[in-house]
Amino acid sequence: MSIVIVCMNNLKLLYPCLDSIKKYTTLNYETLVVAYMFSRENLEKLKKDYSWINVIESNEYRGFSENNNLALRLARGRYCFVLNDDTYHFEPVIDNLVGAFDKLNDNIAILSPVTLNKDGSIQRCGKPKYNIFTYLLELTGQIRKYDKKSKYTNRNGVFETYNISGAAFMIRTAIFKKVGWFDEKYYFCPEDIALSTKLNRKGFKCYVDSSIKLTHTGGGTWSKTIVATKPATVKGLQYFYRDESVLSWMIFSILATLEYSLKTLYWIFKSCIAYNEHTIIMRNANWHGVKALFSFSSPKQLFVKYYSILKNSDA
Repeated sequence: MSIVIVCMNNLKLLYPCLDSIKKYTTLNYETLVVAYMFSRENLEKLKKDYSWINVIESNEYRGFSENNNLALRLARGRYCFVLNDDTYHFEPVIDNLVGAFDKLNDNIAILSPVTLNKDGSIQRCGKPKYNIFTYLLELTGQIRKYDKKSKYTNRNGVFETYNISGAAFMIRTAIFKKVGWFDEKYYFCPEDIALSTKLNRKGFKCYVDSSIKLTHTGGGTWSKTIVATKPATVKGLQYFYRDESVLSWMIFSILATLEYSLKTLYWIFKSCIAYNEHTIIMRNANWHGVKALFSFSSPKQLFVKYYSILKNSDA
């Protein structure tokens, strides 16, 4: 059993995650932590406090896919459990997932737990197929209603889903290797959706066990780095829809241009009313998203460009 975690120099998030793994996991496992852009002080502290983990240093610009792949290529377990550092267990999640996985057919590539918000409410219990139709539902605010009716979401027991959440999922290592790990052309999103979409197309299945739960605390705050992650995400989504079809790519590009242009105008208006760091960052992030749609740069190149500008402005 191999557990893979990427952490960007944030011990406050990582330590509760590691502590919960240690507390609730009884089977044999290895833990590979990718220490991304760690300070020397934090790196030494991590190695001292958690001598039982394997630390992989990553000090170059890398996205979620690239960083995870550094560890995944070293994984020796029959299963890989890919886990965000902002998660923690309150039950034997890994033991239970392995026990349930061992009973499933070999063509089932992924088994995921349910992710919960900090208040215990359900965050994710499966994901539907992602296409232009579901993108339109997101734009119009109808995706939650669709999720409730989809055969791939919010069911009881062990059930088939279509897409996964990158925050926590277990996958057969041999299958993961066969499909080439995460696709590194994505930098920030939607590498998890792209993976499960590829698996489905190749005849593999993704499942959820609704009886197994963990907490995922992410998504609650904004960060200044959104000026760099937003354009990388938008370009990644454009890549995803381009792989679907030329028509999907065209429709997404038109709708996304409209979406992020309107969001830019909204934040321009907000900044006129309340000129502060938050409104300026959000204005710039959405404008960068618009420009990304017409750029020939990759998601990684876009992130590096805007992150470098951000760092220089903070210097």
